[in-house]
Order: sequence, then C-alpha cells, then structure tokens
Amino acid sequence: MSLGAGELTSVATFAMLGVWFVPTILVMGKDLAAFWLALAPLLFVLLQGGAYWLLARNWVGASRMPVGLARVVGALKWLNLAVFVGGLVGIVAWWPSSWPIAALVGFTWVFGVVEYLNYFVVRLSYPARVWLLEVRHFRTPRLMRDLRQSARR
Repeated sequence: MSLGAGELTSVATFAMLGVWFVPTILVMGKDLAAFWLALAPLLFVLLQGGAYWLLARNWVGASRMPVGLARVVGALKWLNLAVFVGGLVGIVAWWPSSWPIAALVGFTWVFGVVEYLNYFVVRLSYPARVWLLEVRHFRTPRLMRDLRQSARR
C-alpha cells in the first residue's frame, strides 16, 4: 500500500511542479516542450508502478498476477520504450535554449529511464544503508517476477 501510494504521490508532485512551477522558470515554448517530453515518460512509468503496487496487494504472497493484467503489463513494458524514444526524439527536436535547462531536461529524462529499469529490468531500489551491497546482485524486479510467474500458468 505504501509503495503504491508513494509512487502515485510522486506522480502528483512531479505533475504539479510541471504545471505550476516549471513554467515560471522555463519561459520559452521549446524549453517547456522539451521538459514535458522528458517528464511525460517518467510520469507514465511512475503511474504504472503505483498501480502495480496497489493491485499487487491482492496476490503477492497468496497467488499469481492475473493473466489479463500480466498481458497489459507485458505490453506496457514495450510501450514504455516507445514513449522514452519518442520523448528523446522530441527533446532533440526542441533542444533547450541553455545548458542549465538542457541539464534539467536531461536529468528528468534519465530519472525516468532509471525508474523504468527499476521496474522492468533490474531492481535498483534498496534502503540506503545496504544499497551498494544489494544493487550488485542484479536482482529481477518484483513486477517482472510476477509477470513471469503469471505466464507459467
């Protein structure tokens, strides 16, 4: 519950920053467009993560991910890649007007990629005190383990 609520709170927070704060510092249209092309994939992945964790409360430890949901998640895994590539193409097309803004846009896009990797490729989130020890194990994210177990039905 807390993981799902946390991810959805992140979506709301980043979206509010993008709507209310960022336009006050990014006054050029292409800068704002580049920022949203970087932020949209991040929001998309965080929204999926929040939904997953809220739904997973129904099966983790008791059963398997429902087959229909597993199919949707499998399709989203690939759709996410298209969204990230599309965002990157748009960022290049509307390249920001200054390096500080380009850094903000780039950091936002890369943060989204890291979230994607954390959910769909390799687990990257661990408590800070054990992060260096645990991340080296290249564990499969819970979402992907659930997806694979569902496919074995």
